[in-house]
Amino acid sequence: SVVCLQIEAEVQRRKQLTHQSVERRAIISKCYKPKHPEVYTLQDSFLAPEFLEIERFCTSPGADLQGLLSYLESFSDKRIYRLPVFTEHFCQALLDELENFEQSDMPKGRPNTMNNYGVLLNELGMDERFLTPLRERLLPMTALLFPELGGACLDSHKAFVVKYSLHEDLDLSSHYDNAEVTLNVSLGKEFTEGNLYFGEFNQDPSPVPKYIEVEHVVGRGLLHRGGQIHGALPVASGERWNLIVWMRSSATRNQLCPMCRRKPQLVEADGFGDGFTEPPSVDVCAL
Repeated sequence: SVVCLQIEAEVQRRKQLTHQSVERRAIISKCYKPKHPEVYTLQDSFLAPEFLEIERFCTSPGADLQGLLSYLESFSDKRIYRLPVFTEHFCQALLDELENFEQSDMPKGRPNTMNNYGVLLNELGMDERFLTPLRERLLPMTALLFPELGGACLDSHKAFVVKYSLHEDLDLSSHYDNAEVTLNVSLGKEFTEGNLYFGEFNQDPSPVPKYIEVEHVVGRGLLHRGGQIHGALPVASGERWNLIVWMRSSATRNQLCPMCRRKPQLVEADGFGDGFTEPPSVDVCAL
């Protein structure tokens, strides 16, 4: 049938994604000249003083969930938490770098089928020295906030920047992430509207889901469960850029694929794959 052919074509397309991404990364590494090379290596000076304070608390003896929650903004009962992550100065430098890359003639992969504008940060070479250290520094927090999702052992990630504006991607419909825990940091620039909204956790469907709206604050990040249904309302003006880090625990997802809720059937992949096992693997259901 036509539907079967469409599905098969999509499976083949997705199988090519990793190979194409490796090729783009090699070209970018060889040919792209960064405007702000310093933003490729995480430094304490990029991080908000409050982030460093929370990190100190979480790595201190006797740190517990109740103590951590006193440092965070919590939203309703949905286990969504906001904390300062980056300084505004760093957000501006990172955006300037990303715009410089966008304006270059380098090949560009897009984050996913729902986001047509934005940058895959591993292709830009930000994984090893920026994103992996950031994920590792979040572990003491995620261990306390999301223990049942492998928050203590988030051992891989997929990170990208999304961009919303009037003549490009305007909004994002309801979805959940291929992640155990998601970090979403507002980078700027100037924009109005475009709030995030959150519904139910995908394993607790409700006949009448309750939605809450959360505003963006530049430099601040939201930590939430990947399975929390969410979306983005339309921006009314300006441009909105966000850093999204899907953090994954192979120990958790090896038991049950977060997308189909079955034992995963794995095939080998490059890089982090979909965050399942070593060697890096992807789940054929996610393809």
